[in-house]
Amino acid sequence: MARCLALLGMVATHVLEARDPDGSLSLGQALAGGRASALFAVLAGLSIALVTGRGRPLRGSARARASAGLAVRAVLVAAIGLLLGEVDSGIAVILTYYGVLFVLALPFLGLSARWLGVLAVASLVAAPVVSHRVRPSLPERQYSSPTWGQLVDDPGGLLAELTFTGYYPAVPWLAYVLVGLALGRLDLSSRRTAAWLAAGGLVAAVAATAVSRTLTARPDVQHALLTEPPAQDADAAALLDRIAGGLPGTTPTGGAWEWLLVVAPHTATPFDLAQTIGSALLVLGLALLVLGAARPTWRRAAAVFFGAGTMTLTLYSLHVVARSRDLLPSVLRDSYLFHVLLLLGIGSVFAAARLRGPLEGLVGAASRAVAGRPRP
Repeated sequence: MARCLALLGMVATHVLEARDPDGSLSLGQALAGGRASALFAVLAGLSIALVTGRGRPLRGSARARASAGLAVRAVLVAAIGLLLGEVDSGIAVILTYYGVLFVLALPFLGLSARWLGVLAVASLVAAPVVSHRVRPSLPERQYSSPTWGQLVDDPGGLLAELTFTGYYPAVPWLAYVLVGLALGRLDLSSRRTAAWLAAGGLVAAVAATAVSRTLTARPDVQHALLTEPPAQDADAAALLDRIAGGLPGTTPTGGAWEWLLVVAPHTATPFDLAQTIGSALLVLGLALLVLGAARPTWRRAAAVFFGAGTMTLTLYSLHVVARSRDLLPSVLRDSYLFHVLLLLGIGSVFAAARLRGPLEGLVGAASRAVAGRPRP
């Protein structure tokens, strides 16, 4: 359910306008901007935890086999992302970054929920600071999605984008995966756990937003935002409103340290990470509470209705292709309703038939072959 909502949220940010005609932030952008992709990343970490021992992390040879399987999964997901980067969709394809995140998660598979939580908080604070420090010395980024051509022609630049300078920089985003890993080590069948996740997530999201806005309202902070680097806006209020729709993955390279105080989507600041982690916990906690209280018949119906959440790799790829400029007429290509019905419809059919998505089947088979695990 949560993964399906994340997919539909990402589609909303790709298809719907970020601003209403009056210039205000649109409802779709306000709800999903930055949060949908973060929810995906948290759920990726949770899924990794579920296949590596749940509450009892794998040890020894079992962990080594699982790590090998996840490494294969990472390579294949990244390869699909590079292929989709060749499609003229106008979408910042996230899959290649996810592949890097899977690799970065491997050293943490043997940790408990408590240690994963501690490391997640440390990463949330430290990784944006490291990024702010090192990005000025890294190769200049490009603003198209990573492609196979970039891998061949500029591997160093591609690595810098995937880790620090790109749309979904893996080093700061590791906090999402660590949170997801920690969640997967908890007893998610407990309603008390679900309630704590929902309540804690709400508090974290609101607190991060409130503290950031209080800090960025200070005159000295606003002066720094406007002067390092020079901004195009006449005042800081206009600047903060302009970036409320999000930035391309990072704060301005070489900008003032005060940029780390903003909470705008896709800035990978501590406040952005805290707010979006909070929203991810809220969505997951509510999903667990709702479905946990539902009767078996309703749970089965929800499993079919939200079936798109079981094959997000396939359906996300299909969505990117459907956004190609030359494939569909613009009335369909730019219709959020069309994309929602397409993805929900296909997902429901596959879920009702108890089938895996084609790409999920391919990646899963390769991963199991290396890990030595039977088909579930």
